[in-house]
Amino acid sequence: MANALINAPKTARRGDTIEIKALILHPMETGFRPGTNGTIIPRNIIEKFSARWNGEEIFAMSFSPAIAANPFVSFFTVARESGRVDFLWTGDQDFRVTESVIITVT
Repeated sequence: MANALINAPKTARRGDTIEIKALILHPMETGFRPGTNGTIIPRNIIEKFSARWNGEEIFAMSFSPAIAANPFVSFFTVARESGRVDFLWTGDQDFRVTESVIITVT
């Protein structure tokens, strides 16, 4: 199980550029490291992250095995309308976490 922390403004003015930050707690295992018993620890990484504002994708990225544990993402977008921003992380071993925030645009 993973926990996600989202930092986004609750309100913004129409046309303003806002910063959204997202952190997910995830161990990220490359699949190349041996465990204590000498066998390779299975790969377990987050492969994709996306953010959608009222269903429209505003940011997306792919991760690689070289990414650090607990990846932190920060991006900017323009506030155009009030609504919900949905965040989705997907990865190995059927990993899927969703979070959302509401931003009111005036």
